[in-house]
Amino acid sequence: MCQLPMSRREWLKLASMFTVAGAAPLLGALNARAAAEPDAPVRIGYLPITDATPLLVAHNNGYFDAAGIAAEKPTLLRSWAQVVEAFLSGQVNVVHLLSPMTVWARYGSHAPAKVVAWNHVNGSAVTVSPEIDRLSDLGGKTVAVPFWYSIHNVVLQDMLRAQGLAPVLKKDGDLKPNEVRLIVMSPSDMPPALASKQIAGYIVAEPFNAAAEALKVGKVLRFTGDVWKNHACCVVFMHERDLQTRPEWSQKVVDAIVKAQLWTRAHPQEAAQLLSKSGANHYTPHAAGLLGTVLAPPPGDEARYLADRAIVHADWHAKRIDFQPYPYPSYVEELVKRLKTTQVEGNAQFVGQLDPAFVARDLVDDRFVKKSIDAAGGLKAFGLPDGYARTETIVV
Repeated sequence: MCQLPMSRREWLKLASMFTVAGAAPLLGALNARAAAEPDAPVRIGYLPITDATPLLVAHNNGYFDAAGIAAEKPTLLRSWAQVVEAFLSGQVNVVHLLSPMTVWARYGSHAPAKVVAWNHVNGSAVTVSPEIDRLSDLGGKTVAVPFWYSIHNVVLQDMLRAQGLAPVLKKDGDLKPNEVRLIVMSPSDMPPALASKQIAGYIVAEPFNAAAEALKVGKVLRFTGDVWKNHACCVVFMHERDLQTRPEWSQKVVDAIVKAQLWTRAHPQEAAQLLSKSGANHYTPHAAGLLGTVLAPPPGDEARYLADRAIVHADWHAKRIDFQPYPYPSYVEELVKRLKTTQVEGNAQFVGQLDPAFVARDLVDDRFVKKSIDAAGGLKAFGLPDGYARTETIVV
């Protein structure tokens, strides 16, 4: 049974924290911790999803220790509200956050933190009940998103509008044939909710799309990386205080994460094993085989998804999930533009006042990741052309 009330409480808690008044006591605790422990070790907070892969690989492979910085075992947290609370209060100092959530954190609550790198690209999909064959079939039905401030919500609403469907956030009442009710739901609750027909579909990070297929309760309708080419999903967020007062430490942290991304691209099956419940550190509750479906897809998967039109743009050669660290300014600008037309619950007035070009400069601190990329062999090591600029490709 899906736990809708819990997701609602989580949303309200997070909405409170992401206001100036709500964040104040947490930021006060952060300042106190920083004063008491100026040389704190790396403390990672994460959710047990593939988005956390580079942070967990960096810890598992000893990259922090090799760089001469202490790192505690990463802290598994059960909700985005827990991740944000732990980060804002200083209990953890390196986290992966949904990219739109960092916009909310910095400009909604004035959190002194910045994006230092991308964590991964793609890695999400729209998954639906077996009887749903096209996006237009979702009219009059309910679809779950993991959070209002997520790339999932942004992309899904764009896709629905392109089909003449109206995303609505109303919780009660009948839906018109052209309306799609959106609700927030914890990723782990999504496959059971789909199986019990409480929802007609969901859009979320892996491995919950792969899980629906493995359980035979749903199918991938469209990969988000086939809509927004190589989009960021989660990004690495760090405290501005550390970036300013501990630049050498911060550089080593980012170096380790970039090194982990490169290793994961070369060793996807090994990454699936170490992230799994059977791995030495038991980072996630997922089976290695399920994670392997995402990180190292079977050879026949691409042809199957092309036939089902879950992949439309074969010429993009987009991986189901990929890892590259550079936070392109063009992505941030386009994200902010699209957030302005994306429906979210709560007070989102601050979004309307944001200048996309300013956010691209202010939200991201790319000093460290550029040095890390150079040390790793340049962007070509990640299969990318040289140059820190790109044009966003979005076809809904």
